Amino acid sequence: MDIPLDYATLRLIWWGLLGVLLIAFALTDGFDLGVGALLPFVARTDEERRMVINTVGPTWEGNQVWFILGGGAIFAAWPFVYAVSFSGFYLAMFLVLSALILRPVAFKYRSKRPGKTWRSAWDWALFIGGFVPALVFGVAVGNVLLGAPFRLDGDLRSFYEGTLLGLFTPFSLLCGLLSVSMLVLHGAVWLGLKAELGPVQGRARTFGTIAALLSLVLFAAGGLFVAFGDLGYRIVGAVDPSGFSNPLRTAVVAAPGAWLDNYAAYPWMIVAPVLGFVGTVISLLGLWRRSEPLAFAGSSIAVVGIISTVGLSMFPFILPSSIHPGSSLTVWNASSTQTTLFIMLGVTIVFLPLILIYTAWVYRVLWGRTSTTALKTNPDLY
Repeated sequence: MDIPLDYATLRLIWWGLLGVLLIAFALTDGFDLGVGALLPFVARTDEERRMVINTVGPTWEGNQVWFILGGGAIFAAWPFVYAVSFSGFYLAMFLVLSALILRPVAFKYRSKRPGKTWRSAWDWALFIGGFVPALVFGVAVGNVLLGAPFRLDGDLRSFYEGTLLGLFTPFSLLCGLLSVSMLVLHGAVWLGLKAELGPVQGRARTFGTIAALLSLVLFAAGGLFVAFGDLGYRIVGAVDPSGFSNPLRTAVVAAPGAWLDNYAAYPWMIVAPVLGFVGTVISLLGLWRRSEPLAFAGSSIAVVGIISTVGLSMFPFILPSSIHPGSSLTVWNASSTQTTLFIMLGVTIVFLPLILIYTAWVYRVLWGRTSTTALKTNPDLY
């Protein structure tokens, strides 16, 4: 089969596409998670809580498509990464999926009975379904930056030597809290766009302001940790971007501070952390000025900047190993075959625009503020 794109280019394209899918998930389902985490605090009456739920009710299911696409992309394009991460982080993934499963159940069952205890229990289930995934996703990113405790033997079998509690280190918890504050900010500004004018909006603005300030502090603290802490890995020796996939062919050493190497080699990459800070400040200004579109634009820019910072800092690493750096997985040594990547790229070129068009159409049709009055007249609301 004559493939018009070389192997290295295809690998680079799929690394970029994986980042796009993860960012799309954070931008869309991120405000769903943020709204869920805020639910018990911004809404005090049953009508207010139903209104808050209905700000994400029409779109939350579709937003999870990006999560599925991200997992599928890792499985097909980076099989080594999928095998090591999904098996090694199995308990953490189980925790996330258990929390995510609570969400649809809570959405569907919350209003089936009028009892206060019944509805309050499901409201807290929605809180868990929002807070826990946001926290664990951030903790996972922190562990990726630290390096996962796995090794590969000569037959490329992976052995994970970590525990669930071992994932929760001071740095990974910092990343988890940054993830929570980032998504709570995103959820708060979404409520500003979608909830009726009134007390819920005011409370959301207060929590959004707190989340924005925390995001700035935690993002800066994370940067200092990366710069001066015991983090970083570096490839030593020659690298063949078009070579066959075998992680053991790459010589890697632990090198504190190496996550900053790319910014010296490619100064344009500094735009990512700058967007993380600037976007958060813009969102904060939008909250203070009560400009919902400005606040939402700012939080979206912040999400893009913060996530991109991780990917650009680590490139070409995808999942380094903390106990055997020579087993680390990179863009160049852990991908599927050239033919597989090319066929998948063709499929993506066809279907990704269709997904984007359909998603945009859904948001356009279902756009508008929810209100407590609509709860009495619209039978389709939760």
